[in-house]
Order: sequence, then C-alpha cells, then structure tokens
Amino acid sequence: VQLQAFGGGLVQAGGSLRLSCVTSRRLFGITVLGWYRQAPEKQREMVATITDSGTTNYSDSVKGRFTISGDHAKNTVYLEMNSLRSEDTAAYYCKMTTYNYRAYWGQGTEVTVSS
Repeated sequence: VQLQAFGGGLVQAGGSLRLSCVTSRRLFGITVLGWYRQAPEKQREMVATITDSGTTNYSDSVKGRFTISGDHAKNTVYLEMNSLRSEDTAAYYCKMTTYNYRAYWGQGTEVTVSS
C-alpha cells in the first residue's frame, strides 16, 4: 500500500495551502490519521493527528493556524494550513496507523514559505 501526499508548493508568508493524502488501495482498521514534517537538518516532528473518534492533537507551533481532517474509513487525510510562516517550510508526510499500531507513511510533499 502506498500513501500519496500532494498539495505542497511555494507560498508567501501569510498564505495558505491544503495538503491531501490518499492510499493506493483500501486500508482497514485505521484509527489514527496524521501529518508530520521534517525541515532540513531537523528531526521529523508531529504536526497534527486525528483519531477515529475525532480527537485532534496539534503541535503548539501550528495551533490555531492548521486544521486536520479526514475520513478513516476512506483512508483520506487533509491538512488546511493558514497564516503560513517561514518556519513551516519542510517536507510534510502523512501517516496512517492501524488499531494494532501498524504505521503507513506517505512519500512527503514539500512546502516552502517565502518571507
């Protein structure tokens, strides 16, 4: 199974982007959808997650600016990013985790915010 993330690009500071992630075939038992990012020379970090019960969790750095949504049954996850800052520049990866903690990662989509 492959996860395809898309929607990244170059945007000016203050702008918006919407990332999407879909799977190449149906995954069953997905309980957590998430987005992570990795800036150059930095470790990958959690951006936002959403459980199948609708509970969301955000990194402090994106709270109030980013919104995660998705459909666990349809294996789709989105990340609405507003008020983008230069420090949001990174490769963004989607992740889907099953009830037994098996994780599937997308290939990453680049987001570049120019100041």
